[in-house]
Amino acid sequence: MKKFLIPLAIVLLIAACNESYDGYIIEGSVEGENTEGTELTLRKYGENNQLITIDSAKVKEGSFVFKGSPVESPELHYIFFGRGQENIPVIVENGEIEIKAQRDSLSFAKIGGTLQNELFYDFLKGSRVLSRKASSMNQDMRVAQGNRDTVSMNALREEYFELMDEAKGYELDYVKENPNAVVSALIIYRILSTKAKPNTEVQELFDALTPEIKTSKAGLKIKETLENEANTSIGSKAPNFTAPTPAGDALALNDVLGKVTIVDFWAAWCKPCRAENPNIVRVYDKYKDKGLSILGVSLDRNADDWKKAIEVDGLNWHHVSNVQFFDEIARLYNVDAIPASFILDEKGVIVAKNLRGPALEQKIGELLQ
Repeated sequence: MKKFLIPLAIVLLIAACNESYDGYIIEGSVEGENTEGTELTLRKYGENNQLITIDSAKVKEGSFVFKGSPVESPELHYIFFGRGQENIPVIVENGEIEIKAQRDSLSFAKIGGTLQNELFYDFLKGSRVLSRKASSMNQDMRVAQGNRDTVSMNALREEYFELMDEAKGYELDYVKENPNAVVSALIIYRILSTKAKPNTEVQELFDALTPEIKTSKAGLKIKETLENEANTSIGSKAPNFTAPTPAGDALALNDVLGKVTIVDFWAAWCKPCRAENPNIVRVYDKYKDKGLSILGVSLDRNADDWKKAIEVDGLNWHHVSNVQFFDEIARLYNVDAIPASFILDEKGVIVAKNLRGPALEQKIGELLQ
């Protein structure tokens, strides 16, 4: 019997053809005018809620490809076209992801190829039906306004509110029916962030998710937020933290507790914060000799701006900042918008939150009388 020896190069070629890519591949096609050579960027939101670029590519003969190393868990990304804001959302996960799009209607792109993107596309199809209804209502509302037709306008408002309720119901039903979808975790996180439902209901929705989704980036954010909200609710002991002062020294919250302490989250760039500062100065001057302490926590990005604002506004109390925007201290206290404040008693227990103007002075007065 004759033995046939297969050349090594052919063996390697066959092996390569049978081997799947260890990571993710996004293979896309886009039709339309002026697409050839268009620069694309794959981006996602980073820790400080800022878009960061992961990769770039160009449209060649109507197609584009992104390749990446294996990812630990599925995560929402965006493919931006050119320098504008037009983009296609996509769940980056290990496997071959497929996208088909029209250049003039990127928001209607078809995505699939992997489990999470199939689930995501199913959600988007239902959302688009509701979006078309809303768009039609807006058009009808403009016509009614132009005709000064108050009867039609009032009827359309009622329909719009009903549509909003339908949209909320659609999202909740999707979450309950798809506990294995990353988009379910994203919906839950938005509900939690906007306080659209009590935390007890949010916890129930989270508990029903699959282990994989609970440990995804979105799932972990829900878990962290729920835990931090429990730790910073009224009646809870305020979490301690340490950060640099304007002079560069480390200062901890526990080091500056008074009979009453205000933990004030602010920033030089925040106009509402700067507008409230004169009121806080007035309250501090009135009650500092009675035991009021204030710790300002700046969410600035620039140290010079932070220090200048302290001087200009006359904020003569303790200050710290990591100069990292919405940093780990903000996340520890679930602060996603400023101004935000927490009032503590002498034991560091939170007794009130987010009081401003006369309400702040009244509360401090009650606590120190």
